[in-house]
Amino acid sequence: MTRRMWMAALALIGLFVSAYLTLYHYGYIGTLTCSATHGCETVQTSKWSKLLGLPVATWGLGYYSFTFALTIVGVQDRFAESRQLSLVLVLLTGWGAVFSAWLTYLEGFAIHAWCQWCLGSATIAVLLFAVSLVDWRRTRDAMPA
Repeated sequence: MTRRMWMAALALIGLFVSAYLTLYHYGYIGTLTCSATHGCETVQTSKWSKLLGLPVATWGLGYYSFTFALTIVGVQDRFAESRQLSLVLVLLTGWGAVFSAWLTYLEGFAIHAWCQWCLGSATIAVLLFAVSLVDWRRTRDAMPA
């Protein structure tokens, strides 16, 4: 699998996680499958669970959808070695990793509860950033001198 295929797979997993949390937030899922400490519910119902009037999980849904779409475009022959697309992916996934780090910080120091699903999403965001950095570096190294 190519780097961008790995990114597409990671983004798709993130999409499912954020969709699950979004469905919970809007009441389509009664309880979250989480650890026995009920940390997921605590995090999802905290004052930090919304940003600009939308659930954070919904922002994640948009982030992972956009990342997935860009990586699917990126596996097409026309864009396979696109340096510009690699840079866009680095910037997008870097933002996602920083935002996820901030949310993880809030879980530990403001909410005082841990959500397994949120931690999983944060891990996916960091992995996406790492793979996008490798992709960006490889497309840079592949450019003619």
